[in-house]
Amino acid sequence: MVKSMTGFGRSELSENNRKLTIEMKSVNHRYLDVNIKLPKKFNFYEAYLRNLLKQYIERGKVDIFVTYEDNSENSETLCYNGALAKEYAKYIEQMGRELKIENDITTSALIKCQDIFVMQEQSIDEEELEKMLKRVFCEAAENFVKTRETEGENLKTDILAKLDEMSKYVEFIEERSPKIIAEYREKLEAKIKELLDNSQIDDSRIVTEVTIFADKICVDEEIVRLKSHIDGMKKSLIDGGAIGRKLDFVAQEMNREANTILSKTTDLEITDVGIELKTSIEKIREQIQNIE
Repeated sequence: MVKSMTGFGRSELSENNRKLTIEMKSVNHRYLDVNIKLPKKFNFYEAYLRNLLKQYIERGKVDIFVTYEDNSENSETLCYNGALAKEYAKYIEQMGRELKIENDITTSALIKCQDIFVMQEQSIDEEELEKMLKRVFCEAAENFVKTRETEGENLKTDILAKLDEMSKYVEFIEERSPKIIAEYREKLEAKIKELLDNSQIDDSRIVTEVTIFADKICVDEEIVRLKSHIDGMKKSLIDGGAIGRKLDFVAQEMNREANTILSKTTDLEITDVGIELKTSIEKIREQIQNIE
């Protein structure tokens, strides 16, 4: 199946007064570029999530957002730092002696000192947290891949239609090319007759000139390669997989063949069709940039 590099996936799990939400979104990129925004307590799992994502996609610029809420009654507890309180009391007493002022420290004044009383999150079961994280991440990743597959299939349908259109242009050029040589011979004979005033025409000379002209404008090789590239691209799209880079290379080769045809031709009809051919190739290249 063909996958786009544009996608979005989301998953949410609420249990035991805890809620974990993961969102993923991506755009096209040459390689796999992952940016993960995690709550502080999840930082340890960043490398784990990166490796897990590689099981689902190969290319794209991906942004992942993880949010966690813990509304359980015992999620936080008040902690008293007795050692720090003693330090405060000791230095306040020392300050009073050194400055020769009354030491009027009271408990109510001491509790205002920083970090004597702090709210602290209770530790949670890491194994339980990892299972929850993996479950939500995998579900979000599966939803994420589905949107990329849907978009990829749409791209595939569009590109296949454009390839069929390109085949018609190539067939026209293939059919038109021999006619150009015949038309050139007729014009050449008419011109020579006009110049020589109906004198005897040297057929061998005409054949030589026509052969030289035919060799200059011959696009047989380019047509064969274009047909091969079109068939190869169709096969790759039908087979699916991570084919973006391959298709991009094939599109470049198609463009090269189209340029060669345009540079060789002297026929206005082939020129017009060649321009349409190049336009179709450029449209396909734009679509390919978003295929994984």
